Amino acid sequence: MTISVSYASGPSDKPLLGMTIPELFDNIVSEHGDREAVVCLHQDLRLTYEQLSERVNVLAKAFIAAGFSKGDRVGIWSTNNMEWVATQYATAKAGIILVTINPAYRVHELAYVLEQSGCKGLVLQSQFKTSDYEGMIGELCPELASSDVGNLTSDKFPNLNHIISMTTSGLSGIYNWEDFLTLADQSGDEDLAKRQFDQDMDDAINIQYTSGTTGFPKGATLSHHNILNNGYFVASTMNFTENDRLVVPVPLYHCFGMVMGNLGCLTHGACVIYPSEVFEPEAVLKAAQEEKATALYGVPTMFIAELALPNFADYNLTSLRTGIMAGAPCPTETMKKVNELMHMTEVQIAYGMTETSPVSFQTRVDSPLDKRVSTVGKVHPHVEVKIIDTETGKMCPVNEMGELCTRGYSVMLGYWKNEQATVVAIDKSGWMHTGDTAVMDEDGYVNIVGRIKDMIVRGGENVYPVEIEEFLMTNKTIKAVQVTGVPDPRFGEEIIAWISLKDNVELTEEEVKDFCKGKIAHYKVPRYIRFSEDFPMTVTGKVQKFKMREISIKELGLEEQATA
Repeated sequence: MTISVSYASGPSDKPLLGMTIPELFDNIVSEHGDREAVVCLHQDLRLTYEQLSERVNVLAKAFIAAGFSKGDRVGIWSTNNMEWVATQYATAKAGIILVTINPAYRVHELAYVLEQSGCKGLVLQSQFKTSDYEGMIGELCPELASSDVGNLTSDKFPNLNHIISMTTSGLSGIYNWEDFLTLADQSGDEDLAKRQFDQDMDDAINIQYTSGTTGFPKGATLSHHNILNNGYFVASTMNFTENDRLVVPVPLYHCFGMVMGNLGCLTHGACVIYPSEVFEPEAVLKAAQEEKATALYGVPTMFIAELALPNFADYNLTSLRTGIMAGAPCPTETMKKVNELMHMTEVQIAYGMTETSPVSFQTRVDSPLDKRVSTVGKVHPHVEVKIIDTETGKMCPVNEMGELCTRGYSVMLGYWKNEQATVVAIDKSGWMHTGDTAVMDEDGYVNIVGRIKDMIVRGGENVYPVEIEEFLMTNKTIKAVQVTGVPDPRFGEEIIAWISLKDNVELTEEEVKDFCKGKIAHYKVPRYIRFSEDFPMTVTGKVQKFKMREISIKELGLEEQATA
């Protein structure tokens, strides 16, 4: 059936799951207990669903015994590992809202998230490469040095009482992992059962911070119903069964990993495989080969890096059939190579945003080839979408560009403690305004053509320039700064900062980058610096970032990337 206006609703022969994550988890354990659930190769750990359940229940009871109530917030700040996934399910069982924190965050960003969410606990790894997580929390909470474990009293973070290390901590005031687990002895199975029973599928269970268009990030608050169903339908659209084995090199703190990966597998009794703590291209190929994986996730830059390995041809990837590429536009040539050389003939493109749990569109196996490489597919099951004229609010005719809006089970509950931002994002009729410009054709396929919001997508990470601008303005030598994105063959986009200096001061490119390092996440540090006395402006004095982008592309000799 052809359509004339840019509206579509996702049909489905499968009903929505009307349950909480703990209910579904226990059902899957009962049905698939002896099947492999999680493989964590860098830790040399593999657990069946029954074994995972045992770990999760002990951890959940430890949280309850430690005094965590339903609705309390616990942050998790770590790369991918077994403790991460155990914490995800344990907090869900205990009715605790999990606050997922980007492991690339530094002190400045961590402080904001802990304070804004009101975290009562923080689960962290001790360190990874240049990130000394314990050192940073010690810097923020000097009171730790004189605190007993579980009894932190912080002037800056009055709600924060428990810091829990995933291993053995070198700091006083922090729980060692095994010591924290012993608390479970103080809580019975009946306490856990009651906590599970007291939950509702519409309760908040996860807060994910997204870069904000104004100032600091906003906490997208997601329910059991939001993320459980999105994980389920993402995997269903890939025709997942309990026999599938999915390699997840994307970070778990993001919806791509924890919802599309972990929950997608859980809802089908499938197995999730973590090849390494953070993305390592060779570890991904090794995992796919040795674990006979059937599916692989990644942002385009990951697939590009895997294909570029000198020994790529040495790996046997014939077990792969499907997967998802998401997070940024995919170069057409990359898509062709993934199809042919990685044997992922059923690989799919997905589009969404954290605020919609995340996926709203996904290509299908039976979609025509041209649609699979030029669009983000059709609307997801049980989701409504429309494209509107931003001036009138009316739906656009097909093939006409406008703002993409979505409605349905996947729309977040709102931004945590930010009603003003919530009202701006979700209108009175329940439509989430994505800020992306899109075009829908007569068959309901959608192409994302740009962004209304001032956002850069670097390697799958959403970066709002205002965050970087506000941070750089704390440098006393800088008078004004404007940040925008420029095309990059590896990351899709890179960041350029146009900087105007105060009179009679000097600043070098390296000094700007050094000022950023260790204070903001590495992916937010501008790759390019351009010192300029003024910026392109409209007659009314508004900065024209599109002209900055055009000038920067020309000066740097860059090219726009052809994308799928």
